Amino acid sequence: MIWHWLSLIGSMAVTGPIGGAIAVWLLAGKSWRLAAAWVVLYGAGMALVVVTKMAFMGWGIGVQSVDFAGFSGHAMRAAAVYPVVGFLITRSSPPWAQILGSTAGVLLAVLISLSRIYTHSHSPSEAWTGCLLGLAVAGAFIWYASGEHHLALSRILAVLCVPVFLMAPHVKPVPAELWIAKAALYLSGHDHLYTRAMWHAPRPQTR
Repeated sequence: MIWHWLSLIGSMAVTGPIGGAIAVWLLAGKSWRLAAAWVVLYGAGMALVVVTKMAFMGWGIGVQSVDFAGFSGHAMRAAAVYPVVGFLITRSSPPWAQILGSTAGVLLAVLISLSRIYTHSHSPSEAWTGCLLGLAVAGAFIWYASGEHHLALSRILAVLCVPVFLMAPHVKPVPAELWIAKAALYLSGHDHLYTRAMWHAPRPQTR
């Protein structure tokens, strides 16, 4: 049960609004450059997830030896948003609290990534590379934001995120995978999607 709940809070329906809440918080604090940096970094991470998934679904591009068919979106988004949330809501706290906030976000992201493996939603290579990609996004943003000394309204971000968690058990999944699949078929011009089963299917005998 815990793995399914962890997987749920890494879904697009939860991490998408939290990513938006981060941007809203930064704009409310008139941190224009940080808001732009967050949108670019988070958007780049999302784009890489989509590109790798489409590459496999449409053209069969992946790494069969490690069962990699695209970055895990759950793992990437969780690893991007939760450490940043922890950093921002503790920004005006003592250094030990700041470290604790970011570390808690990282640990939550790792658990969410692990949940994708235990629920058989992703292979280990997809979950952990997605996690690393998200942590790179979070790390780059935190490094850039560390030089900003006038961040305000830090507690408000936590308030913005609370309704998302309260609604999480009742929210319907966003059909992002279906959208990616349709786009892959359209762009590739193929009649069917590539699947993992094709990697393991017996090859025809040649004489």
